[in-house]
Amino acid sequence: MEELNCKVVFTIPVGKGLPIYESVVVTWIVMAVLVLLSIILVRNLKVENPGKKQLALEAGYLFFRNFFHNLLGERGARYIPYMTMIVLFIGLSNIMGVFGFVPPTKDIGVTIGLAIMSIILIEYSGIHQKGTKGWLKSFAEPIPIMLPINILELGIRPLSLCMRLFGNVLGSYVVMKLIEIICPILLPIPFNLYFDFFDGFIQAYVFVFLTSLFIGEAIE
Repeated sequence: MEELNCKVVFTIPVGKGLPIYESVVVTWIVMAVLVLLSIILVRNLKVENPGKKQLALEAGYLFFRNFFHNLLGERGARYIPYMTMIVLFIGLSNIMGVFGFVPPTKDIGVTIGLAIMSIILIEYSGIHQKGTKGWLKSFAEPIPIMLPINILELGIRPLSLCMRLFGNVLGSYVVMKLIEIICPILLPIPFNLYFDFFDGFIQAYVFVFLTSLFIGEAIE
């Protein structure tokens, strides 16, 4: 039960005290790593005779660009940078357990924040593509009787994104802790590779895949 809660790392002396949880601290670390890597990897880029680092960076960029372009199409190309950053953030967050940190996605507050950002982007994409009137009319499509269900989707979609990511990461974390208690030597290694790397990247993929599908539906 203790693993279900997020621990307070320190408290900012403001008013009665503002607690800063471990998920927030690890989120700062993940963001710092991504910013640092962005600065390092984009330095000294060349148009001619690029080095191995630049070729690897370009290959990674093209992989994500082609992946999201197949889901979003040309009209959704403007959202590819956001989707790429989200998959990198969630993927890195999910493997933080390998480095001795608690994955921030184990905190439902983090997954709620990600889900809210995604649903705002999904609805914004619909408004941007169809206009406000067209976006409002889409709630009555394909037939007016679907209006209540389409409105419910405004809450169901972020709830689905949030709970799927939170539940899987929390479940993996608790299972790993139980394995470490039962056999702390050698046995956790293969399970750690599965839950932190394979399952962690799968959850990042599922989150951005569903978000891309929802955006694709909104801009049709």
